[in-house]
Amino acid sequence: MAAKELLFAEEDGTLSFGDYTLTSKTKLDNFEFAGDIYKVKTFAEITKLEKNGMFVYESVPGSAVGRFKEDARGVSFEVSAAGDVQLTLELEPESEYKVVINETSAGTMRTNLSGKLSVSAELSPNERAAVKIEKC
Repeated sequence: MAAKELLFAEEDGTLSFGDYTLTSKTKLDNFEFAGDIYKVKTFAEITKLEKNGMFVYESVPGSAVGRFKEDARGVSFEVSAAGDVQLTLELEPESEYKVVINETSAGTMRTNLSGKLSVSAELSPNERAAVKIEKC
């Protein structure tokens, strides 16, 4: 599920970004969406999304993300990669979140002082996983 573009708005009001099939680091910045400015850096080794200069999402190795949506309750998106992937998201500091991957609970996790939450997704090549992270 490599994105058709590095970063684009879906018709349903969500964002899609990233391309883990790229062999060299590629970036797109100054992408305006819903009043915010986004920047994406992506390739096989890492995918990173920033909003208004602040960290939002990172995966190691790189990934492609579809239907990324964030609100006060949390985030939801679909992720694909060449294999297993480690995801890091910026959420509310020192808060507890329920993590669901492909409709299976991965339990609750707490963000650190800076609001970072890390989650692993076991993926087969080009498999897509639905990720939902909601504040408890």
